[in-house]
Amino acid sequence: MAMPIPNLTPLSSSTVKPTVIFTTPPNYAARLSNLLTLKGHTPLWCPTITTHPTPHSLSTHLSPHSLSLLSAITFPSRASITSFSLAALSLPKPLLPSHGPTFILAALGKDSELINTPFISQICSNLQRIKVLVPPTATPNSLALSLGKGYGRRVLCPVPKVVGLNEPPVVPDFLKDLESGGWVPIRVDAYETRWVGPSCAEEVVRKGEEHEEEVNAVVFTSSGEVEGFLKSLREFGWDWGMVRRRWSRLVVAAHGPVTAVGAKRLGVDVDVVSSNFDSFQGVVDALDVCLNALGQEQDCM
Repeated sequence: MAMPIPNLTPLSSSTVKPTVIFTTPPNYAARLSNLLTLKGHTPLWCPTITTHPTPHSLSTHLSPHSLSLLSAITFPSRASITSFSLAALSLPKPLLPSHGPTFILAALGKDSELINTPFISQICSNLQRIKVLVPPTATPNSLALSLGKGYGRRVLCPVPKVVGLNEPPVVPDFLKDLESGGWVPIRVDAYETRWVGPSCAEEVVRKGEEHEEEVNAVVFTSSGEVEGFLKSLREFGWDWGMVRRRWSRLVVAAHGPVTAVGAKRLGVDVDVVSSNFDSFQGVVDALDVCLNALGQEQDCM
């Protein structure tokens, strides 16, 4: 099911623009679509998953007593930060007293921009008590390593509950990495990652069956998107092999190595993996280089 992106104007060009399918949930769609458009591509949004905050499941962990038992909170996604903010709305501020041991807030890449002064002030009036940690590599494993030794300290982990799909190993592996570092992770299902439904790949299948236009690339930003896409293809009697046969020069791009590994686990071969995955700019830049090379009859795969 292709869905339009509002308020985005494609760049004018006299040449045929590459069509790039992307499958991100709605909270990321406008940003990624705009980056593709600025590169001169035609974005086609086919969301396969959605994310919905469930702040009620997080609220009980944010009471003064509960927070006093913690030493850190890890945010593996923007959705986890959003759910935390919504949960904190109804609670007295600040959540932590001004004096006490250093409290760590950890986030990945560009997501860390949301952990700004207003956000931190909700948690503690003494900004010096809060340490914002951004690992050098925007992966859950790097986040766990950057926390250092836990020595039995407790860390709150707001993570997604997966609905309609199999939970990928990313979150369980992250929790295991924390445990290996001596931390005691407290898992909270702070938001839902939900499959959009059986029709989410319908537009792609229709294009393939009607041979109406070329599809040049597809961008996946999580393994959940890949599984949702494949699950919808099966509803129409398609599989990944049929996609590859229909568009033999299709370029598959993954936003970082975690997504690439997840795609491979599901049987989807990836051609381009962004080396800079702090933001979507990295995967868009890498994809653009590859598409330009193909346009010049060079091999970028």
